[in-house]
Amino acid sequence: MEKLFERHDTYLSLVPMDYVRDIMHQINWDARLIAIKGPKGVGKSTLLLQYIKSHFDADDRHVLYCSADTNYFTTHTLTGLADNFSKVGGKWLFLDEIHKYQGWSREVKEIYDLHHDMHIVLSGSSLIQLNDGQADLSRRMLLYDMPGLSMREFLRLDLGLVIEPVSLETLLETPNKFCSHVRSVCHPLEHFSRYLRFGYYPFYFESKAEYYNRVENVVNYIVDVELTSYRNLEVGNSRKVKAMLQIISQMVPYEVDIAKLSKATGITRATVLKYLTNLEECMLIRRLFSDLKSVTDLQKPDKIYLDNTNLLYGLCPQMPEIGTVRETFIANQLSSAGHTVEYAGYRKGDFRIDGEFFIEVGGADKGFSQIAEAEHAIVASDDIESASMRKIPLWAFGFLY
Repeated sequence: MEKLFERHDTYLSLVPMDYVRDIMHQINWDARLIAIKGPKGVGKSTLLLQYIKSHFDADDRHVLYCSADTNYFTTHTLTGLADNFSKVGGKWLFLDEIHKYQGWSREVKEIYDLHHDMHIVLSGSSLIQLNDGQADLSRRMLLYDMPGLSMREFLRLDLGLVIEPVSLETLLETPNKFCSHVRSVCHPLEHFSRYLRFGYYPFYFESKAEYYNRVENVVNYIVDVELTSYRNLEVGNSRKVKAMLQIISQMVPYEVDIAKLSKATGITRATVLKYLTNLEECMLIRRLFSDLKSVTDLQKPDKIYLDNTNLLYGLCPQMPEIGTVRETFIANQLSSAGHTVEYAGYRKGDFRIDGEFFIEVGGADKGFSQIAEAEHAIVASDDIESASMRKIPLWAFGFLY
């Protein structure tokens, strides 16, 4: 145990406290079992350590943070750790990278049932393994999704700008009031293009020069390790899946061609559709359908995007098409803020949000003809600073969370 506490102390001494993400205050930390999941690189480990550092004394031995991928667990079990921790008065057990421990869900359930006075907090980079493992814990565990940085959070980290998030309802009802508020503290268009390229993953602030190398490492880890381990991706197909991602980065959203993907990668049509499902689970892509309620496992999506614009700029061999960048941004920000995003359908706009209203995305001169037949619809327009009731700056959707 003492070795684990030494590592715990080292991790806490290194964690930065200058910025804490808002999701910290959205989690019910009083719950006995919590899991925080999200794409690799979005800062889950930092969040756990920040919570410990801000709520416990430095020498408090009632709390322990450890990573499930350490050598300790080659000869020890989670249940054994919890038993020993409980004997020395342990009350809060934080288990990072939990997906890397085989059979974690069974042992966590046992810990939960045996140690009624212990709080267990889990996190994992692999959405796939967390999704698979929660079956026995669904009635016990509070599950939180942690996305990458919003544009609002990026500005806070990059420039120190403190701007409160705006709800989608408020943005739609009084768009110019909110946009005027943002313009009073910065020129949003000055920073929007930087966010699109570098703003999603917090590790940008650790090493700007190495940013896209680290983005590529995220992709390689997910494909080479997580998909092969948890979705039985054949190792020989990992390069083909990466090639598929690069092809998607060059596609315009209204040209979903599964046959083209199949031919270009040498993978059968059915397998391409299966891999697209897996890639969405891993948060590398986003599939859009016109009706989520009727989607089948091997149904062709109406649109395909990479998950976020940083992936788009990192994977596209040339400058990505600006229309794809805009649509990728708004789909990502709305989904990350908890909204349901669907394909709107012909002559209703690009997106249907929460089944209620429609958004058409375009440049400064984008008109309303595409949404003429939609009763509740707005244009999200790039390259503008001010808003009207039916045209809202695209960047404003980066302040939803």
